[in-house]
Amino acid sequence: MLPYRPNTKRYQTPLEYRRCGKSGLLLPLLSLGLWHNFGHVDNFVNARKIIRTAFDHGITHFDLANNYGPPPGSAEEYFGKILKLDFKSFRDELIISTKAGWEMWPGPYGNLGSKKYLMASIDQSLRRMGLDYVDIFYHHRPDPDTPLEETLMALDLMVRQGKALYIGSSSNNVNQTRQAQKILKSLGTPCLVHQPRYNMFDRKVEEGLLDTLEKEGIGCIAFSPLNQGILTDKYLKGIPENSRAAKESWFLQKNEINKKILEKVNILNSVALDRGQSLAQMAISWILRNPVITSVLVGVRTADQLLNNLGAVNNLIFQEEEIAYIDCILNR
Repeated sequence: MLPYRPNTKRYQTPLEYRRCGKSGLLLPLLSLGLWHNFGHVDNFVNARKIIRTAFDHGITHFDLANNYGPPPGSAEEYFGKILKLDFKSFRDELIISTKAGWEMWPGPYGNLGSKKYLMASIDQSLRRMGLDYVDIFYHHRPDPDTPLEETLMALDLMVRQGKALYIGSSSNNVNQTRQAQKILKSLGTPCLVHQPRYNMFDRKVEEGLLDTLEKEGIGCIAFSPLNQGILTDKYLKGIPENSRAAKESWFLQKNEINKKILEKVNILNSVALDRGQSLAQMAISWILRNPVITSVLVGVRTADQLLNNLGAVNNLIFQEEEIAYIDCILNR
């Protein structure tokens, strides 16, 4: 690939930035997740092209975790290599986040939420990416066996050591979120952002979590906005042979794409076309219509998919009749 020269008009695109909770940090409406398609089993040139395309269109936030790959850790390694090749001069324009909480290495210290695991994890992540610090470090999931204070004191320590600028949480419920924020505020390092799963087919966050995040001044970045690809045109006519569902992925099973779901998806696709959008664009816009949402985390296989997703920001307005009709479709 030729040497990278970023688009000089990257901040003049339709992509806007929202303040993350009550902090001073702005995040782009779309952030790029490196959960899939950035491991050693994937094409490095393609991964590099996707990240270049993202930055060229104003996406400044790149989201990773210690176990992303496969194999675990390889997404951070690939990303670190791309940073060194293309973005060494642009570190101050990037928001880089990573996480720990799922199994990463064998034995009793490579999983969940102990101080031992989390402090080792951030050191490993920084080495893999070749960074002095990350902008956001998340605890990836609740740990029922470790005292919450221990986990949160580890996150606070990372900030005090200069290894992370902000801290976040992922997949916590309402009570866990309230309790964690109370402890973190007492430590002097409040939670910046929470990362829950949220899409048209999974709306649990609407049952109190979004209200809690707004009240506590915590930003919200939604992952899985397209429900593992179901809310795209990929499955309108069934399950393609090369799709994730056809491969019996742990994350998406064939039985999740049944006749009832396909009927809903096809009707939703018609609504999207009437709005001048693809189904994926409408699904992202539908989440971003709520001002409590700071950003939507998208994962893509190609740069073209990313460009399609970016088109969502061109139409974030929904009429009341559209919202009511979409709710009617989803509740069928």
